[in-house]
Amino acid sequence: MYSIIDDENQELKERLYQLRLEHRDMDELIQRLYEEAYVDQLQASRLKRRKLQIKDAITRLESQLIPDLNA
Repeated sequence: MYSIIDDENQELKERLYQLRLEHRDMDELIQRLYEEAYVDQLQASRLKRRKLQIKDAITRLESQLIPDLNA
């Protein structure tokens, strides 16, 4: 039973790491987009929305990794 919980936590941590990388990459992409002479506002809006979705997923995973103090 204990190893199943450890395996699940490890999978969550790996997913969290991947999401953080994706969030950072998305941030860099948005910054580069705004450095261009012409900014496609629709593309910028979509990228920002995706970045926010990634941030929300990161927050959910982090909360899953916090042990339940009532248990």
